[in-house]
Order: sequence, then C-alpha cells, then structure tokens
Amino acid sequence: MVFNIAGQILGFMGSLCLLLFGMNMLSNGIQKGAGRGLQKLLSKITGNRFYAVLTGLGITALIQSSGATTVMVVSFVNAELLTLSQAIGVIFGANIGTTVTAWIVSFFGFSFSISAAALPLFGFGFILKYFKKFRIHNFADCFMGFALLFMGLGLLKESLTLGDATKELLSTISGWGLPGILLGVLIGAAITALIHSSSAMTAIVLTMAANGSLSWDLSAAIVLGSNIGSTVDAVMSSFGATTNARRTAFVHVAFNVSGTLLALLVFTPFLKLIDFIIPGNPSENITTHIAMLHTIFNLCATLIFLPFVNQIALIATRLVPDSKKEEDAHYHMPAIIPYTRMSADLYAPQIHSEISKMASKVMEMFDSICNSFLNSKSDTQVVETETEKVEILENYVDEMNSAISGFLEKCSRQPNANSKDRSHFSKLIHITDTLENLSDETCSLMHTAKKYISGKYYDSSDARTKEIQDYLELVRVFFEQACMFFTMGITQEEKNAGEDLEQQIDDKKRKLKKASRKRLESGSEVKKELQYIDMVRKIEHAGDCVWTMMQEL
Repeated sequence: MVFNIAGQILGFMGSLCLLLFGMNMLSNGIQKGAGRGLQKLLSKITGNRFYAVLTGLGITALIQSSGATTVMVVSFVNAELLTLSQAIGVIFGANIGTTVTAWIVSFFGFSFSISAAALPLFGFGFILKYFKKFRIHNFADCFMGFALLFMGLGLLKESLTLGDATKELLSTISGWGLPGILLGVLIGAAITALIHSSSAMTAIVLTMAANGSLSWDLSAAIVLGSNIGSTVDAVMSSFGATTNARRTAFVHVAFNVSGTLLALLVFTPFLKLIDFIIPGNPSENITTHIAMLHTIFNLCATLIFLPFVNQIALIATRLVPDSKKEEDAHYHMPAIIPYTRMSADLYAPQIHSEISKMASKVMEMFDSICNSFLNSKSDTQVVETETEKVEILENYVDEMNSAISGFLEKCSRQPNANSKDRSHFSKLIHITDTLENLSDETCSLMHTAKKYISGKYYDSSDARTKEIQDYLELVRVFFEQACMFFTMGITQEEKNAGEDLEQQIDDKKRKLKKASRKRLESGSEVKKELQYIDMVRKIEHAGDCVWTMMQEL
C-alpha cells in the first residue's frame, strides 16, 4: 500500500517534470531560432494598445509561455524600449496567448495516442541539430520539446489515477460551495507559483478532469487561481529593476488578481455562459469546457480593462513611487536576473541601453576637460570643480563596467545562449572594458590638464592652448561618432572612415610633438613643453581607446 502510494507520487512528479522540461525546451527552441525576430517585434510596438495586445498574444502563443513573455516585457521596460502603457497592452495579450496550450492539450492530448506522435517528432528534432549549415538547427529544441511535452502529458494521464479516498475528498471540496471554490483558487495559485507554469497547471487540471477526479466547478476555480500564480515570474524578474519595470510587474499582478475576483463575483453565471457556448453536459466534454473558460476569462478581462490602459498606468505610477536608490551616487544596474526560459539575446536591448549610459558618462568627462580650457580664463575655480566631477564620474564608470561585464558573463552562460549570442556578449564585454580604459585615460588627462592650466606658464591665448583644444575636440568628435555607430550600427565604409580619422589623430600627435621639440631647441621653457607633450600623448591614447571600441562594433 505504502509502496503503491509512493510509486504514484514519484510517477506524478516525474511526469510533471518531463512536461515542464518539454515546455521549457519548446520555448527555448523557438526563442533560439526566432529570438531576434521577437526582439524586433516587441521593440516596434507603437502607442496602439490593440497592436500591443496582438503582439503579446502572438508571442505567447508561439513560445508557449506567458511567464517568458512578461519577463521580456519587464526587461524591455527596464531598458526603456517600451513605455509602461505599451507594456500593459502586451501583458493583456500574453494572458490570452497562454490559453493556446489548453486548446492543444484539449484537442491532441485526449484524442489519440500521444506517444505515436511524440517519438517521430523527437527524432525529427534530433536530426535537425546536425543541419547547422542551413541555420535551422536552433529550431531542433522546438520539435524535441513538443515531443517531450506530449510524452510528459501521456505519463501524466497514467500517473494521475487517483484513489477513491482522494476522489471523495475532491468531491467533498466541490460540495462546499463558495469556500470550496475559494480553496480551489488558492490551490491553483499556489501550485502554479511553485512550478512557474500556468500552462502546466492547466494541463494537470485537464488531465484530472478528463479522468473524473475534478468536477467542473472545482476545475474552473483552479484554472482561475493559476492566473494569479502565473504572475510570480514577472514579480521575480522585477527585483533590482527600474521603477517602471516594477510598475509593469505590479500591473501584471493587479490585472490577474482583479480579473479573477471579477470572475468569482459572477462565477455561476460565468460557468453557464461557457455551457451555452459549448453545448452538452460538461462531464462529457469537460476538457473543451475548461479550455473555453480559460480563453473567455482572459478575453473578457482584457476587454474590460483595455480602455483604461492610461488610467492603470497612472495608478501604478502613484502606487509604486520612484526609488531613492536610482538617485544614489553609486551605480546600481537595473538588471533583470537571467531567466532560463528567456532567450539570451533578448537581454541585448537593456545591456545596450546601459552601455550607452556608460558612454555618455565618459563623454561628460571629455566635456569637463573642454570646459576647463574654455572657462579657465574667467574663473580659476572651474578646473578644480571639473576635476572633482571627473573623479566622481570615473569611479561611477568603474562600477558600471564591473556590473555590466558581470551581467554579460551570466547571460553568456545561459543554457539557451547559442554561439552567436556568446560572441556578441564577448564583444560587448570588450566594449565596456574599452570604455572603462577610456575613462581612466580621460581622468589622467584631466589631472594633467589641471597641472597645465594651473601652472605659472599657462596662457589661455597661447597658440599651444589652441592646439590642445583642437586636438582634444578631434578625439571628442571621434568618440561621438563611435557612440553613434554603437547605437545605430556601422557599415564597412564608416569603419574605414573611422580608421582614417584615427590616422589623422596619430599624424596630429607627431606634428605637435615635432613642433614642441623645435620650440625647445629655440629656448622654450622645458617644464611647460613637457606638460604640453604629456597632454598630447594622453589625448592620443584616448583616441586609441576610441578606435579599439570602434573595431569591436
């Protein structure tokens, strides 16, 4: 008796894990093959809320995971590629898209031998792994995942044969009325949060309902509860993220909880509506009833709340205030912790956003040096103030480099990161390191400029000062171009033009050093000329850093 119970529990756990693994592999496979396409699709969402809903619906139906979609959305809001209002529409659509799994299980899971379809699918997916030349091998996990999903579902059907005592307990809960319904909602929410998959929870409910273990009322309550439990992924992904990303997660939780509460208020009429749409006794085709309930619930909730997207965004803004941490003097990367069901390359937008911010900090350092030369004549305190500012910025850039590089290394270790993703992340790590080196050179240059400007031989109207300003401006423009190419992309022709500009910087250094030597031979002050040459040398080193960055683009 004990061994039979233990065997049944272990069999259920094993089949559930196989089902979850299949769903995970299916999602990873689709994201590996179409990750960049999904990224472009999300990034092109406009202010049209209906388009946002359709986008969320389509992506979730494709990757079979509303959790992965919502994590993507939180990540894109975190990277400031989506506004809060746009994200709300995608979340609404994701809730509708997740109902596709229920229909797949309802149509295919109970009408024919699943193993008959699973084995050929798995074999086809395994063969695809060897077609790397045609770039279709990334979709291999998609077919293998579908096969494992079917196999897990088949085993789940066999392992979920409950005993008479358990069936009687579930029947008793169903007879409790409202308390039983509320308990069903709590059970659905808790188990879904535990297994991180409302799709898997729905598959369990469909299987138990199909073998007569769950009544129509209790099945509906558990499915409604699973919508609340599915928000755990968005909540977890928002830890450490920006305020708007946390607001997005808050909206997801509030939307699913509010929709469930509304459904519970009209629970009996709602079930009668489903019975009207799907005629016949629910016990005869209960899987279709459950799939329809899941779809109608999410459709109705979306139609109710969609007209109030802007008002929901306003409420979220007031309830989730701006964080004081974001105004801290130290850098805190608003990182979305790498999530195994999310394609690794989909982290690229938020990483690019942070690297762009890092580049802008280095540009501020450059501007401080330029400002020191321009205003030193009218205000001698400017150099001191700008030097302090550069030192603060340099420390901040160091912190950014450490945080961003660490996050990139985590992303490159993601199990669904392919060789192209890892190569891209490696380039980004080199770019952040180069920016950090450039900040070091700029900070050193600022201290040299401070000595030069504060020295007794300094003359703001001297030709040497004008030469340094022009040379500094040439490197600053070069860096400005590199930052633009990082954001917009670079062509080979533009890279060649960058190489020509780098050569101009080198030639300029030689020309300025030669002119300095001639002045020394003519009796110019040695200390003054040495400071001048030191400035020229460090400006040229900064130009080398910019060229190194451009080569990585």
